[in-house]
Amino acid sequence: MLKDVRMEPYGIQLYESKHTGGDRIEEHHHQVYQLIYALEGTGKIILDGKEFQFEQDHLSFITPLTSHAIVSNHKLTVLVLAFDGRIINSSNRALFDKTLYESKFIGLNPFNSSEIRQLLRTMLYEQANPSLHQETALQTFLSHLLLLIARGEQHSETVDANTLRSERLKEYIDSHYFDWIHAEDLAARLGMSTRHMNTIFKETYQITPIQYLTEVRIGLAKKMLAETEKDIASICFEVGFESISTFYRTFKNSTDISPHKYRTKQRHMEQLPETHD
Repeated sequence: MLKDVRMEPYGIQLYESKHTGGDRIEEHHHQVYQLIYALEGTGKIILDGKEFQFEQDHLSFITPLTSHAIVSNHKLTVLVLAFDGRIINSSNRALFDKTLYESKFIGLNPFNSSEIRQLLRTMLYEQANPSLHQETALQTFLSHLLLLIARGEQHSETVDANTLRSERLKEYIDSHYFDWIHAEDLAARLGMSTRHMNTIFKETYQITPIQYLTEVRIGLAKKMLAETEKDIASICFEVGFESISTFYRTFKNSTDISPHKYRTKQRHMEQLPETHD
């Protein structure tokens, strides 16, 4: 059964869908894309005959004309983000060609789900407050959301829960090292204490998450000092340090020399003549 979704004026529409216990939305399809994000409750979602448990922070991506149904076990509230082909352009075409070409149920890790919730909140605000740049804002945030979903589809072969959490935490740091990151925030996203987070991360990588963050930042800084002409202040900013003094202190603690001396040393080594046996 085809159900129509009103998409004007920009081809993007967000709306809430509430279901009481035992409700069943029979199989149907749309001519638009849909992201269905569970805000509260439990139930099942059926995509092309395949059944998945559906609960808070779970997400389903549904392509046009895909048959799907929703069954609510208890009260189930979902946020539906519908969009049509107008959103697909040269900048995000690869996402649809390589990852988002079929409907799928996506199990988000705690870091992706946190970012996705914030993007959905931002889009709800933009939708509710018309402005000169409303269309651009909605399309930009949707593209960001789709990128997060595509990247979040990486699957781990490990079956150990703590190792899986550690891997996801490492992946998050690798891609967000430039953010203002605190141990307490990381632990909150994982739903555990800072002490427990440090313990499980050290079991896998022998250092704490914040120590690993520092290693990533200093490693990138060393690479830029050696291979580019970027100003030290620019490098400090790019790798995520909030002040030059903190960057200098952390860099020297890690390498025993200052960033300036490190760059000078690397340049001197490059100029040394090669020796031959």
